[in-house]
Amino acid sequence: QVQLVESGGGLVQPGGSLRLSCAASGIILELYAIGWFRQAPGKEREGVACISSAVASTYYADSVKGRFTITRDTAKKTVYLQMESLEPEDTGLYYCAAELVAVVSRPLAPHEYDSWGQGTQVTVSS
Repeated sequence: QVQLVESGGGLVQPGGSLRLSCAASGIILELYAIGWFRQAPGKEREGVACISSAVASTYYADSVKGRFTITRDTAKKTVYLQMESLEPEDTGLYYCAAELVAVVSRPLAPHEYDSWGQGTQVTVSS
């Protein structure tokens, strides 16, 4: 059974940084695509970043390119999202999700993923 637990959220001022963690259990991390998504109040869930399974290719939403970095530690079964230069528009509930797939056709599309964590809140405000 796939379990995903996010952590690392919090309140940060604009321009600040946070590192989110997604700890996975019940899976071999290298076989899964892992995505980070966020949802702001009143808005749809949107894809932020993805790291693919075998070759660890990375994908980013245009709104976070150059500011966010997704990485993984297969030994720790953990995927990280390093967020820099945070903006108020980055505020939301951040989720990680997993999909057992060699190639994910739409890396930032929520419907591509079957397993989800409970989320961690990120608030960017002065």
